[in-house]
Amino acid sequence: MSETIKTELFVDLLASDPSISMDLKYFTGDNFVGEKIAGYEREICLITQPAAQALERVQQQLATFGLGLKVFDAYRPQRAVNHFINWCGSEGPCLTQSRFFPDLERNQLFSEGYLVRHSSHSRGSTVDLTLVDRQTGQELEMGTEFDFFGPESWFDCLTVSGQARANRMLLQQVMVQHGFVPFHQEWWHFTLQDEPYPNRYFDFPIN
Repeated sequence: MSETIKTELFVDLLASDPSISMDLKYFTGDNFVGEKIAGYEREICLITQPAAQALERVQQQLATFGLGLKVFDAYRPQRAVNHFINWCGSEGPCLTQSRFFPDLERNQLFSEGYLVRHSSHSRGSTVDLTLVDRQTGQELEMGTEFDFFGPESWFDCLTVSGQARANRMLLQQVMVQHGFVPFHQEWWHFTLQDEPYPNRYFDFPIN
């Protein structure tokens, strides 16, 4: 993919809408691997322009409730997925297991469907996010943190609190209303239905 194409078709989400909060987990290292992930060279959130425009509309609607979006991840280079693959195949103690996947071994994350070898994120129109209070910046209760791999993160889980279920429902409703498709196993994961690159997986680094 040429730099010209990348510049024209992918945008920096924060530059597109500065009111959207960011906590880019794969850049910071605060994630299930426990380290900064390959391909995340700058702390910017890249996403296709149509997805960014849809998220701007979501943000505008949420503002009427005093709420907003916080994004954890959007475009993910294939080299980052390869980082996950290599990490899942490694041996030795796993310091993040108790926090992110206490009922699984890391080599089960692919077989159980929480990770895939070609992620929709690499197509540029998938986003991981949550809801925040616009005034305080505090995340709304969702029952689990981002990237918790287990049934508790499934959208229809009944073991999380009623408040968490209501917040998940609100997030899903507003995202679907603006053209995104949810993923059943991860309450935070949405893909633009009319994504511009449904069959193309990119690997340019975020720099």
